[in-house]
This record gives sequence, structure tokens and C-alpha cells, in this order.
Amino acid sequence: MYVVPAARGRGLSPLVLAGLAAAARDRGWTTLRLETGPRQPEAVALCEGTAYRPIPAFGAYADGADDPLFHERVLPPA
Repeated sequence: MYVVPAARGRGLSPLVLAGLAAAARDRGWTTLRLETGPRQPEAVALCEGTAYRPIPAFGAYADGADDPLFHERVLPPA
């Protein structure tokens, strides 16, 4: 997710994540996962401030070569 600098600080990112969660629920998905880099403190704060919890690496990043950070949110039933 990317927010242009002129639009930052307006609360758009949590709204985007909420919209994604709603769309996922509508599709019957139960879990959302995010990946970000350790040099993106705003992204890490967003993840941790919006019901995502840190998890171990997964998928193509499982070897940890790029030192990414991972977060997961289990969605409540609709």
C-alpha cells in the first residue's frame, strides 16, 4: 500500500485496511497477512495499531533473506 505524501496523516491507511478486511470477509477469507520492511516504522505502527500481530515469515520470504517483517489478522465471523 502506498499513500502519496500530500495525503499522509489523514487516516486513509486504516480505512484502506478496513476496506480490504471487509472485502476479504465477503469472500469468506478468514486471515489476512501483511509484509513490510524494518525501515518502515509507519507501516509497522499501522499494522500493530489495526489488529495485526507479528508472525514468523511465510511464503516466498520464509528464508528471511530480505529481513522483512510479517503481521497477521484473523478476521471475526461476518
